[in-house]
Amino acid sequence: MEQYCHTLGFDYQPIIVPENLFVNAPTTERYPDTIYYRLLAHEFLPTTVMKVLYLDADILRLNDFSALYALDLGDNRYAAASHNADGKILDIVNKMRLQNFEMESSYFNTGVLLMNIEAIRSVVKKEVIFDYIAKNKAFLILPDQDILNGLYADRVLPIPDEIYNYDARYSLIYQARSANTWDIDWVMANTVFLHFAGRDKPWKASYTTRYSALYKYLAKQAKDFK
Repeated sequence: MEQYCHTLGFDYQPIIVPENLFVNAPTTERYPDTIYYRLLAHEFLPTTVMKVLYLDADILRLNDFSALYALDLGDNRYAAASHNADGKILDIVNKMRLQNFEMESSYFNTGVLLMNIEAIRSVVKKEVIFDYIAKNKAFLILPDQDILNGLYADRVLPIPDEIYNYDARYSLIYQARSANTWDIDWVMANTVFLHFAGRDKPWKASYTTRYSALYKYLAKQAKDFK
């Protein structure tokens, strides 16, 4: 990893997180304890770090993301997109499930998460997170995502999912929402992050959805890069 980052001109600085940090949090094969690390990133990052853009491993960058990183978060702790823009019933269910009835925005996806580390340090405490896990463990379906929405949804700045967190599973829904404007050509020209969310992943041979060939092509390009 260090050599690969060096080849790309990046500075590789690994940070070691204690293995038992989330020992009491719900985990599965699909959701290991590492999914929670983003929630306490501020406790392990150097104090000189003020902002971080977190990305899930199943994401492709298609276009420049500098505008997102430069976004003024104001008093918000995070910026994130929702995949439930038209799912008001799901919003109600999530509010009840997470016991956050003050949540005004839709349920946020944490696969792309711009983090205001400076502000987070003063308000996000691991004791509060651990207490929330203990009280709501039975209701956590997408654990790290549920915790962020349950505790901090009122401090998340919404960003458009079709630009910054396009869910590759729902290409037909995106086209319907946009009256056929957000087709594959539009996505390639405008979408910044293409997210292969869900159980099926594009690195599997069985994955054959609209953007599978794009992922496999770029994966080969990365593998051949020297």
